[in-house]
Amino acid sequence: MTRFDKFFGLKAMTLSAALSMTAGLALAGDNNVTTGQILDALKPKPATRGLSVGPQADTTAQAKEQAKEATFLNTVRNRSTRSLSTGEREQIAELAATKPKIDLEIQFDYNSANIAKTSMSSVQALGKALSDPALKGSTFVVAGHTDAIGGEEYNQGLSERRADTIKKYLMQNYGLNGTDLVTVGYGKTKLKDTANGADPINRRVQVVNMDTKTASK
Repeated sequence: MTRFDKFFGLKAMTLSAALSMTAGLALAGDNNVTTGQILDALKPKPATRGLSVGPQADTTAQAKEQAKEATFLNTVRNRSTRSLSTGEREQIAELAATKPKIDLEIQFDYNSANIAKTSMSSVQALGKALSDPALKGSTFVVAGHTDAIGGEEYNQGLSERRADTIKKYLMQNYGLNGTDLVTVGYGKTKLKDTANGADPINRRVQVVNMDTKTASK
């Protein structure tokens, strides 16, 4: 299969996320994404208990881990995207690796943080999903990513501005609480297709459900 075929194959179907430790979903193709697909991708999956420890020990360890994560998330709430240090960005990425997530190909105007008209349907579907009762009370990370074209500093700033744009839109149009939306930019440091850094699939917004408490409801 050629890269040309692979790219347009991605446009036509839903992909499972590349990270082996996550149940997240990646959607390519702005016209295909729906509120239901986003909801399914972001709903927490019930935790499985290990066979070597008892239920009580497993629950205690899980509670401690969740408390540790919550403490960190509280340190980055209400922070400007640009203020996050490299270490904090990496810690967010580490925590997000095992959480339900979705990659959305949200396009922006050229050299701009303005959402392209062709991507408004995806952003609106995202807003409806995040404001759905099924995800109520969750904290979401909105992560901006760019392709590999351009300098690191420029792409870092562009990814941060684009993440901020999505957060502002969700707050203004869907009443989401700003404290429940943690924005982070990764520039071109976490390419989805490392073999082809210029591939549009790298220009994406990743949304991660950082809370797992709803899985037990």
